[in-house]
Amino acid sequence: MTTRDGSRRRGLTYEERVLWTTVTKAVKPLRAKPQAVFDADGETVTAHPKATLTPARPLKRPAKAVPVAVPPAPKKPAPPLAPLGRRMRQRVARGKQAIDARLDLHGLTQSEAHPALLRFLSNANARDAQLVLVITGKGARGEGDRERGVLRRQVPQWLGLPEFRSLVVGFEDAHVAHGGEGALYVRMRRRRGAPDERR
Repeated sequence: MTTRDGSRRRGLTYEERVLWTTVTKAVKPLRAKPQAVFDADGETVTAHPKATLTPARPLKRPAKAVPVAVPPAPKKPAPPLAPLGRRMRQRVARGKQAIDARLDLHGLTQSEAHPALLRFLSNANARDAQLVLVITGKGARGEGDRERGVLRRQVPQWLGLPEFRSLVVGFEDAHVAHGGEGALYVRMRRRRGAPDERR
């Protein structure tokens, strides 16, 4: 083997080739120095210079909880109207149970009688009355435009309406001494809303 200047270059001996091979097998290549790379939060991440940093995807914010409209609890229906208890009926018939107030609807039209009845029962409830008497009249033929017969049918229906149910426990036809079929005993509900235990 000749060099550029024309002189003959010495070749490696057998021992030198063995030594070179041994040395080259034992040598490990140098690794490139890692570079400091920062992530989206500013934290240091060590990566190889040839490695590419994948841009961090922005974190998805959790969707805001949509407030669910809670329907109002249904109002508990009022218990069915009940007649007077047996003991109270006997006490009224014997005159031992006081009638706390009376309302006479004779001669009134329906449009006059309805608010009058509601007002009367509201006042009786405010006074914590226990039993009241509502006189409707039996109705008779030849009364012209008077609605006494209509009131006899309408008043029991009105007492079942929501505006009356908070005031009234129940009702039934009065004793003959108090008007019979032309009047009603109306048992009042206790004002404080506690269950009425009176009989």
